[in-house]
Amino acid sequence: MSSCLMKVEKRIQKEVPGLGEKIRRARKIDKRPLIELAALAGMSTPNWYAIENEEMKTLPLATLRKVEAVLGVTFGVEFDEDEDEEEQE
Repeated sequence: MSSCLMKVEKRIQKEVPGLGEKIRRARKIDKRPLIELAALAGMSTPNWYAIENEEMKTLPLATLRKVEAVLGVTFGVEFDEDEDEEEQE
């Protein structure tokens, strides 16, 4: 009998109104050039602008955490372990 591995994925999304503007304000307070901040976060400047302008439908949590780390702030986006799956497309 062969052993097969199956993966189970739980995907949770949360709407965070005004997140792009909060990121923009934190960046302006930081005063470092955007090109430097984006590089530290491991992304391009156009990608950072897309986040600030909320042109992305979904922002990976890992990316948000990188932005927070680079700016030295937290934007209060937390997920409860028991939160139900939300589908937002």
